[in-house]
Amino acid sequence: MTDPVQYRQVSLAPGVVQAADVAQYMFSLMLRNIATDGYVFTDPNDPTNPDDFSRPGAIIASPSFDNRFFNVDQDYVYNWTRDAAVVAMELAAADLSNGQLLRNYVDFARICQTAPGAPIDRASYTIAGRPRAWTDQTDGPALRTMATLRAYPHLDADGQAVARKVIADDVAFLLGAYQDETFNLWEEFYGFSFFARAVQLRCFRELAANVYGIPVPAGTAKVITDLEQALAGHWDDAAGLYRTFGPGSSYTPPGGGRNQPPPGYDANIDIVLAAIYGGIGITDPKMLATAAKIRQQWTDPTQGTAYPINKADAARGLGPLLGRYPADTYDGDISDGDNPIGHPWALCTANFAELYYRLAKEITAAGVVPVDALTQDFFAQVGISAATSVPDAAAALRAAGDRMMSALIFHSDHLELSEQFDKDTGFEKSVRNLTWSYAAFLSAVRAATGTVVHD
Repeated sequence: MTDPVQYRQVSLAPGVVQAADVAQYMFSLMLRNIATDGYVFTDPNDPTNPDDFSRPGAIIASPSFDNRFFNVDQDYVYNWTRDAAVVAMELAAADLSNGQLLRNYVDFARICQTAPGAPIDRASYTIAGRPRAWTDQTDGPALRTMATLRAYPHLDADGQAVARKVIADDVAFLLGAYQDETFNLWEEFYGFSFFARAVQLRCFRELAANVYGIPVPAGTAKVITDLEQALAGHWDDAAGLYRTFGPGSSYTPPGGGRNQPPPGYDANIDIVLAAIYGGIGITDPKMLATAAKIRQQWTDPTQGTAYPINKADAARGLGPLLGRYPADTYDGDISDGDNPIGHPWALCTANFAELYYRLAKEITAAGVVPVDALTQDFFAQVGISAATSVPDAAAALRAAGDRMMSALIFHSDHLELSEQFDKDTGFEKSVRNLTWSYAAFLSAVRAATGTVVHD
């Protein structure tokens, strides 16, 4: 007996739907994962406990739990500090009819921040705001501070008072922790994380520039300088890329002990994410050199890590789809650890597309195409050389971003976005309706067009 027809078995015709055309729909899908006082989630870990209902402002990573879907046993019904902050930034950027969703976010952030039994940088919480047994990551407080700063002008006086407390406690923590190791973006190793340092840098820069009268602690200028210098230390001149971890990292995995990340942990997409969400400049030549290697490893058949789906998509004028890093084995289904080179991720692809869009705007404003020895490979990948005019270079970059976004739409499950796509077939896999996938898609559309979505 054959399976019934499912949306996930149907593909859209390439080139028919543009990213901006579906941004409003993607926003609505993202909202489905945000709890309010009238839209309540039950915690599937303990559905009989009345304290395990969601509190307003909880943002689940995905509705996937255990074996609810026949081929996925991952539990994502938790509020990750990082993911929730990324989503809150999209809420702040949207044209909302009122500030209630953002007030809910700030209130829930305060519940998590003050929850007993966990440090302030706990990465994941239950939907009731209790700390989960999970890793601690210092990118979370930095991103939460930035999200709260963006929410601030949309809040009423009481909400702003709560926001000030959230910011004050997160910043006080970061002042004492910014020079320390932390678990990295992918929650796999403990060390000096490039991504964490980058978002901390942006956090302190935005705090220093705030116009809301939120106090800027003494020593902030020194913190900014320290982080800039620390990030520069991640550059590996021999390899020609930024390393995910800086010198002296302990490389402690979540289970304890000590071991090096596997060969192939770099070039890691977290460097591009550090430019999208952190304080790394979009025109930073070393970041662009790293980005060129990231794209090459997923597209060049001589690398041994190229995704077969990217070859098929290239014939359609789409893509490429990008993953996390070449040594990735997480497939997001039920077979953790046995999947060589991983699979492409929706959020990684959307963030890389945003890099193209933002770079197009930067070079248009500057009137210069920054092609040099470090960046020439990056620009050559989309047909740009030192002889390319600024308007033509900007157009080429926008077209490159459009091809990536079109690939996301083409491989989506009836415009719903999961965490990953199968590297061979392009069909969606892993947890479905990943909230960060929608947020990354919307952020890329805003970078490309300025499109504003509504509630």
